Amino acid sequence: MYNKVAKDLNFPAREKEIAQLWKDKDIVRRSFHFRDGAKRLTFFDGPPTANGKPHIGHVLTRVIKDMIPRYRTMKGYMVPRKAGWDTHGLPVELEVEKKLGLDGKEQIEEYGMEPFIKKCKESVWKYKGMWEDFSKTVGFWADMDNPYVTYDDNFIESEWWALKEIWNKNLLYKGFKIVPYCPRCGTPLSSQEVAQGYKTVKERSAVARFKVIGEDAYFLAWTTTPWTLPSNVALCVNPEETYCKVKAVDGYTYYMAEALLDTVLGKLPDKDAPEGTKAYEVLETYKGSDLEYKEYEPLFDCAKEIIEKQHKKAHYIVCDTYVTMTDGTGIVHIAPAFGEDDARVGRDYDLPFVQFVDGKGCLTAETPYAGKFVKDADKDVLVDLDKEGKLFDAPKFEHEYPHCWRCDTPLIYYARESWYIKETAVRDDLIRNNNTVNWIPESIGKGRFGNWLENIQDWAISRNRYWGTPLNIWECEGCGHQECIGSRDELEKRSGNPAAQTVELHRPYIDEITMVCPDCGKTMKRVPEVIDCWFDSGAMPFAQHHYPFENKEIFEQQFPAQFISEAVDQTRGWFHSLMAESTLLFNKAPYENVIVLGHVQDENGQKMSKSKGNAVDPFDALETYGADAIRWYFYINSAPWLPNRFHGKAVVEGQRKFMGTLWNTYAFFVLYANIDNFDATKYTLEYDKLPVMDKWLLSKLNSMIIEVDEDLDHYKIPEAARALESFVDDMSNWYVRRSRERFWAKGMEQDKINAYMTLYTALVTVAKCAAPMIPFMTEDIYQNLVRSIDKTAPESIHLCDFPVADEKLIDKKLEEDMKEVLDIVVMGRACRNTANIKNRQPIGSMFVKADHALTDFYVNIIEDELNVKNVIFTDDVRDFTSYTFKPQLKTVGPKYGKQLGGIKEHLSSLDGNAAMDELKAKGALVFDVAGTEVSLSEEDLLIEMSQKEGYVSEADNYMTVVLDTNLTPELIEEGFVYEVISKIQTMRKDADFEVMDHIRVAINGNEKIADIVRRNEAAIAQKVLADEILVDTPLEISREWNVNGENVTIGVAKN
Repeated sequence: MYNKVAKDLNFPAREKEIAQLWKDKDIVRRSFHFRDGAKRLTFFDGPPTANGKPHIGHVLTRVIKDMIPRYRTMKGYMVPRKAGWDTHGLPVELEVEKKLGLDGKEQIEEYGMEPFIKKCKESVWKYKGMWEDFSKTVGFWADMDNPYVTYDDNFIESEWWALKEIWNKNLLYKGFKIVPYCPRCGTPLSSQEVAQGYKTVKERSAVARFKVIGEDAYFLAWTTTPWTLPSNVALCVNPEETYCKVKAVDGYTYYMAEALLDTVLGKLPDKDAPEGTKAYEVLETYKGSDLEYKEYEPLFDCAKEIIEKQHKKAHYIVCDTYVTMTDGTGIVHIAPAFGEDDARVGRDYDLPFVQFVDGKGCLTAETPYAGKFVKDADKDVLVDLDKEGKLFDAPKFEHEYPHCWRCDTPLIYYARESWYIKETAVRDDLIRNNNTVNWIPESIGKGRFGNWLENIQDWAISRNRYWGTPLNIWECEGCGHQECIGSRDELEKRSGNPAAQTVELHRPYIDEITMVCPDCGKTMKRVPEVIDCWFDSGAMPFAQHHYPFENKEIFEQQFPAQFISEAVDQTRGWFHSLMAESTLLFNKAPYENVIVLGHVQDENGQKMSKSKGNAVDPFDALETYGADAIRWYFYINSAPWLPNRFHGKAVVEGQRKFMGTLWNTYAFFVLYANIDNFDATKYTLEYDKLPVMDKWLLSKLNSMIIEVDEDLDHYKIPEAARALESFVDDMSNWYVRRSRERFWAKGMEQDKINAYMTLYTALVTVAKCAAPMIPFMTEDIYQNLVRSIDKTAPESIHLCDFPVADEKLIDKKLEEDMKEVLDIVVMGRACRNTANIKNRQPIGSMFVKADHALTDFYVNIIEDELNVKNVIFTDDVRDFTSYTFKPQLKTVGPKYGKQLGGIKEHLSSLDGNAAMDELKAKGALVFDVAGTEVSLSEEDLLIEMSQKEGYVSEADNYMTVVLDTNLTPELIEEGFVYEVISKIQTMRKDADFEVMDHIRVAINGNEKIADIVRRNEAAIAQKVLADEILVDTPLEISREWNVNGENVTIGVAKN
């Protein structure tokens, strides 16, 4: 009828069998298509990089990403699950460099860009097979046969379209970022590194004369870095400060800040000048803002050509409040390539970008100081300016200057040129779109991610590397004219080269396509940069479909995604790139629901790393515990966004509590169903014929369906897992245990049919509810319970519908009553433990004080469960219990410190039951201590329940249970009988007797036990299927036991 179920919990081996079943029956592919035509629900898979190995954290992301689409598919949705690969970027290049023994860009270019790119393309797939095996082992179902690949030409062309759209909105521009830079090491430094290397240095600054155009006058401007003056493009004043035009005693007319006139010009009169000679005469006074856009002549001519090429205006006065009146002249020289404030002002005024310093920290050939290190060039700049009459002063100054902590070289603040997407221009749109997203947890979306969007900076989109999506901007080498190309068609049209339709869209191939400049007729070449690979991943919603060039309808059906999930560190990665590109292109959020995942740590809460030796190999873990066990651990352990402490003991415990319990219940059903040849297809569940226990399980089952369905619908994963675990516990440890004897009954009476059909229905239904979470084990159960007897049923549990609750079968009153039974039983067992009385020892009476008494049906269950002869509901258990009271020192001490002794004495003398009645009725105990009124509420008291001798009690806020522990001789003998039965059943099991095997039993070596067995022979024989009970007769299997302090040898033999 059903395949025999192995008792072991070797789930990894069975999972391999199920994976083979899926492969043989093509279940994975079929699951992608069996909802074709249904309402779509889109899931985006964030692409992993196939040139890196999967780690244990990827198990977490895989199992969350897999489970929700499985659930939605079972709910009737068509859920496209296209896998993807992130294939570009620096990690690929570094891997290839290492493999080829190269070190840096110079050696890459010596090796050759084309062979290097080919090696990158090969390297991308280094671990592809490992990833596919990993995904299959985890049970992650996605279409890996037809994935999107970010290096694919069609994918790149879609990105070009997107960049062209952004360009057309004037949101793609060339800019730069200022970084602390070590020219010796050739690398930027972090702020933490900069802080390690400050030194006190003495240097010369420069106060230079900048000739005002159209006037015989000069702006006096100050700089602490004379080497930056060849790169000067503007002078900056404070718009809110006062400036003066003055005639100075040296014969020059100057513009400078009023507040600094005396400091700068006061020393001009020499010591031989007549007394009373003024250093200057004020001719005119201005607000700084009055000087804005006033033009001057540059100190050096070297920037003229580059400024013209950029089609920008330079060498005029700009305004910004960062200019202070504490030093200098109140006019600051601006070189946007060498300072953060300069760069910001440069962006505000769209100043040209001039950077006459190379990566080694030396002045470039455009200047008179080619090849000189910047700090060494200071002296030469000052000498030349002085010769030309352009140097007003070169005062020495002392300051703290950063040096490289590695090599001790002075750092320079240096512009790293980049292409930027102007996200600051769409900040409000980003925030508004983000506010439409259901972030789980909300604190990430509204907090971490939301706050970051509030302070968003422009996105540096370009990289000066080789292996990446080429930036689709062509620039004229003559006049600097730029064009952004958005498609192959446009490239062919502009270049006139048919190869544009087929050329690979990577360096160096795409760089061979040139165009003619429409302005000057010279050649336009593609700029050398590639783009940030995060733009690749953010483009996947449209680029995977080659949108807008084809599949327009499919893209529109699948955008935005209803669900995505990645780790918390993606807030500035994929979550951002998706949101940025979607906002820039479509002005809507690209996703509706996001589950943010925490990081996986070791059992001590430490970050896993190979160097620490605490990293867990995911393949070893999957082989040891199985995919379902690890999946279940991640679902139930904690909220997904919290850190997960992963260790074997926790996985095994979760496996035991849920999977082991479910498996054993399933095995129990199969064992007895096979004995009875019970075929569930031959019967129907007739609710009106069911006893209370069956109705209770079906009520719990349908309540569970609703709870799990609602939880998963709202992405409450741990809550759904706990609901499943709770139901399985109730089904196994309550329903099956209470109903076991119904399965043992002879024949096939209606009560036995009811028990079989109820348990069968519960097992199949809970398997379907749990299928999205533990896909292997539930498939195993489904194949055996359903497919083995019904070949018309769907071939896989993953081709089934999610169960729908039959609300007519839900009886909340029944569930509440049974919960009260369970609560009473738990308290009764606690009483037994306290009294050190085994459950097999019958007890005479138990008293229960509860809000309402239960009917005889439930009372009988309690009596049977707790092995108690009489359960009595009563409104008063004070005959058996009392209470003692002590003051809670941390609350009573501060209020009644001096009266503490008297309070203790008074509380110790109280009638416990009467005092508890007063406390419950009035909310406080009120009494007098030495003339002081004392009022103590429950929080001021330490209350302990005490019991009278011969009674043990347990209580909570709702009920009290009191066990009568006085044992009569009759009860003691009955306890012996149950112990003997238990020992015989254990021996049956250890001897591997079949459930229905009849046996002989022998009691040897203890006359007291033998007499008890004789008096109760019929009852014992019925329980253990003994045809004969012998005394002092050796049998082939025997064992010595201690039965309630009596040593006895018991023998068993199969008849």
